Amino acid sequence: MSDQPSAEDEFVEHRKLIIAGTGIAGLTAAIYAGRSNNDPLVIEGDEPGGQLTLTTDVANYPGFPEGISGPDLINRMKEQARQFGAETKNGIVESVDDTQRPFRVEMRNGDVYTADAIIAASGASARTLGIPGEDELMGYGLSTCATCDGAFFRDEDMIVVGGGDAAMEEANFLTKFADTVYIVHRREEFRAEDYWIDRVQEKAEAGEIEIVRNTELTELHGTPEDGVESATLVTHPEGHPTAKLDDPDTEEYEQEIGAVFYAIGHTPNTEYLADTDVVTDEEGYISTAGGFDGGQTATDVPGIFGAGDVVDYHYQQAITAGGMGCKAAIDADEYLEDHATEEPAAEAVADD
Repeated sequence: MSDQPSAEDEFVEHRKLIIAGTGIAGLTAAIYAGRSNNDPLVIEGDEPGGQLTLTTDVANYPGFPEGISGPDLINRMKEQARQFGAETKNGIVESVDDTQRPFRVEMRNGDVYTADAIIAASGASARTLGIPGEDELMGYGLSTCATCDGAFFRDEDMIVVGGGDAAMEEANFLTKFADTVYIVHRREEFRAEDYWIDRVQEKAEAGEIEIVRNTELTELHGTPEDGVESATLVTHPEGHPTAKLDDPDTEEYEQEIGAVFYAIGHTPNTEYLADTDVVTDEEGYISTAGGFDGGQTATDVPGIFGAGDVVDYHYQQAITAGGMGCKAAIDADEYLEDHATEEPAAEAVADD
């Protein structure tokens, strides 16, 4: 590691490799990069550990037949990365300048780094609906993480919004605490795997879950003091009711509810690459050499690589994120071997 002054900043710290993100992809990349003597600096972001830290039990990660908690798996990987020389730092990457070499990386707190290579493994954040009451009640009965907050609402009726694996899994989990869990889905058919649909159907037959199809949530009611008290929903027999509000078959009703959980997908955390030539799709997912949703990890900017949920909008599994983190570190190592920025000549130190 070398420290290098800049014309724009009094002091800039130079690193061979910066990894944005400490989820499975970022930490796997850090392990491999550390073993390759690439001195990785790993930036934790505003969700250290990524989505897996919100998971109480990881039962499908190879090597743990009895399962392992998400936070425990992340902490083990972080310690492993540190053993191989990786350094983790709390902070948020604000922007990357790819018009210069080494790259210039600005942090939200004003710190500045330069880097010969960058791995974007910053994950994705939960989506919201943007409906009235959402901003006021987020954290006060409205949540994007059932495993984090479900236990706070014991014996309440709860709504889970969504129709994919995440919604089914969260609804199944919430039956531990709820009086009744209502799965609200805007279509007739679910996108979830049969495994999860079958488990939810079993809970529905037992009276623990009620499936509410062709229905959308349009407003939340309550206060931060009292939490969520009720929700306004609209329904149409052909689904997507908010697109058919003027249709006479669309019905609106209000339901008393104690908690609402969103499980409607994620938005990739790639805003800091907005001013670079890294190609993303309309939702912000990074395109790599193999195209969107897979392939090798090189982006359209030589020296910048993508791994994990910032690239993969299809699989989004811990094991696939780890595999991409591994590939990104190997790709970055090959790039550094061939194109690493030469050490800048020492500059004269100004008189005190």
